[in-house]
Amino acid sequence: MKHNSNLTFSLLLALTLGFTACSTEKNTEVASETQEVVQEEPESFGGLALYTVRDSMASNPKSTLQAIADAGYAYVEAANYEDGKFYGMTPSEFKSYLESLGLTAKSAHMGMVNMENAEQLIADVKAAGIEYFVIPVPPMGMFTFDQATRSMGMKGTPDELVNIMNSLGEKCNQAGIKLLYHNHDFEFKKMADGTVIEDLLLEKCNPEFVNFQMDLFWVAKAEVDPLTYFEKYPGRFKAWHVKDMNAEGNFAPVGTGNIDFKRILAEKDKSGMEFYLVEQDQTFGLDPMEAIKISHGGLEEIGFK
Repeated sequence: MKHNSNLTFSLLLALTLGFTACSTEKNTEVASETQEVVQEEPESFGGLALYTVRDSMASNPKSTLQAIADAGYAYVEAANYEDGKFYGMTPSEFKSYLESLGLTAKSAHMGMVNMENAEQLIADVKAAGIEYFVIPVPPMGMFTFDQATRSMGMKGTPDELVNIMNSLGEKCNQAGIKLLYHNHDFEFKKMADGTVIEDLLLEKCNPEFVNFQMDLFWVAKAEVDPLTYFEKYPGRFKAWHVKDMNAEGNFAPVGTGNIDFKRILAEKDKSGMEFYLVEQDQTFGLDPMEAIKISHGGLEEIGFK
């Protein structure tokens, strides 16, 4: 009887050890499988100027913003404001929807601003969680465009533009947001009296209230070295528009053209750059959504991440 008890105990012990070993092995397999399945999501980085995808934003802004988030962008710049709304959404709705996608709006181009509506526009920009109020061209009827020559320019005097910028900048400062001026090529070209608009703005606008968004394509188009401006006016260029130029001198996805972004990026601290945005005004037959994906890959390869 004692012999049978020992035998039974031995069998139970063997079964228990076998079961434990199998269980441990299965748990190890499950843990291993779990480790294989869990993968880190790619980190979003960089921004997109929504002007690039303006047609899609006009027809279906929410799905377009979702696609932008899916393409790996972390923030955007608004380029549409009408009747107190950004892309048909109130400022708070726009902010909330972006947040639901993991996006933020860093800046907004507000070319429709004038002295009568400035305070309301500034309030709406702030309500949308946007930090930078950007003047895309000389405002209040000063901007000119010659259809025949396809060239941009300005009427009025640079000093008038300086006064407007300082006034708007002070209003933005009082509201707790910041003002930037965005360039094209004409601001770097000498006027009849030898004045260079960009230089005058940099010298006469109060840096406490007014800074700059440097469009790197248009600087290249004007045949100006951005590093010269970083050296002469350090810390003034808080944002960059990053877009490339092809051999024909047209807009191109980032990384596919001839602008030496690595050289420029090496001086980002001197420039004062706090954020940057891909922008491509025209895509010449390429789907803009495809263009922004190519540009995002270009950003990473160049080292913007």
